[in-house]
Amino acid sequence: MTKPRVSRRVGAITPSATLAITAKAQELRAAGESVIGFGAGEPDFPTPDYIVAAAAAACRDPRNHKYSPAGGLPELREAIAAKTARDSGLQVVPSEVLVSNGGKHAVFNALSAIVDPGDEVLVPAPYWLTYPEPIALSGGVTVPVPAGAAQGYRVTVEQLEAARTPRTKALIFTSPSNPTGAVYPRSEIAAIGRWAAEHGVWVIADEIYEHLVYGDNEHHSLPVLVPEIRDACIVVNGVAKTYAMTGWRVGWMIGPPDVVKAALALQSHTTANVGNVAQAAALAAVSGPLDAVAEMRSHFDRRRRRMHEMLSGIDGVVCPEPQGAFYAFPDMAGVLGRDLAGTTPATTLELARVLLEQAKVAVVPGEVFGAPGGIRLSFALADDDLVEGVDRIVELLGERR
Repeated sequence: MTKPRVSRRVGAITPSATLAITAKAQELRAAGESVIGFGAGEPDFPTPDYIVAAAAAACRDPRNHKYSPAGGLPELREAIAAKTARDSGLQVVPSEVLVSNGGKHAVFNALSAIVDPGDEVLVPAPYWLTYPEPIALSGGVTVPVPAGAAQGYRVTVEQLEAARTPRTKALIFTSPSNPTGAVYPRSEIAAIGRWAAEHGVWVIADEIYEHLVYGDNEHHSLPVLVPEIRDACIVVNGVAKTYAMTGWRVGWMIGPPDVVKAALALQSHTTANVGNVAQAAALAAVSGPLDAVAEMRSHFDRRRRRMHEMLSGIDGVVCPEPQGAFYAFPDMAGVLGRDLAGTTPATTLELARVLLEQAKVAVVPGEVFGAPGGIRLSFALADDDLVEGVDRIVELLGERR
């Protein structure tokens, strides 16, 4: 019997749909098509100059040409601890911080450190499409907990309790949310944290969009509101979204000392230290002012209101107003089955294909987020492109309210 060339564990991984859609849009552009892409999950602004200058200086420092501690430069871990206290009120010490190669790596490290084969991880849906993969790689089982548009894409304690079993090990909690832009209010976060503490459920709190909230909405860190969960809570974060540094690949996890120590041991045998130049850039970012993110946030705020207005005007579309991050997640169930230029899409997978082929607009179908019937559109793109792209969607769908 011939053994498989690729391991079953790795062979089962699903490639990132957002990266695939972005690549397809780029391919069409290269062929001369005028494609507008709503798929990218990154700010459309350059990294602030003072951060780039810090990286350039680091390149010339011979100390950065060598290996450094696998868990992160000591000065960066200290600065992340200070930044966390400043921004969320969570008091941590540098030894509770592990610097990783981006937010995805932080999520992988966190899940690898606490999940055993057979453990169940509750994941409110719609969810960031990466979450199920490191759960599966750890031998765990993803248990989606659906929260639809009618409830603002926010899961309830009652839903979590209904999904809990003796095998439940952890909950992944994300606010502001990718892909929906939902922001949980203080009372709901506290209730979920108390529920987790009561039942011995770990919480992995993804706070990467902490500074991108709009209107009267506020970000609250779960372990700050519920201190009793601190010993069973891991916070993941990074510089990517706040400082427009997606390509620099610097993230971190914050957690109990024993878990951080275990994750550090894992990282020491996988990637070892994050690139020193990128760490120097991250140090400048987290130690510096938040002026750049305030400016980005003002642009995103204007765009999200415009996108929400336009999408909400389409007959059959239900679009909760995004409260954070830079995504809208309209429910397209009322559009499916409609004749669109001779095609009748029955799923949002098919709808996304039709939008790309007929309207030359790239969106991400809800199926990859565990939420069939929805689509994700990023408003991290130029205002004119945003309006033109949504206009194309409106024109193809053919009906306004």
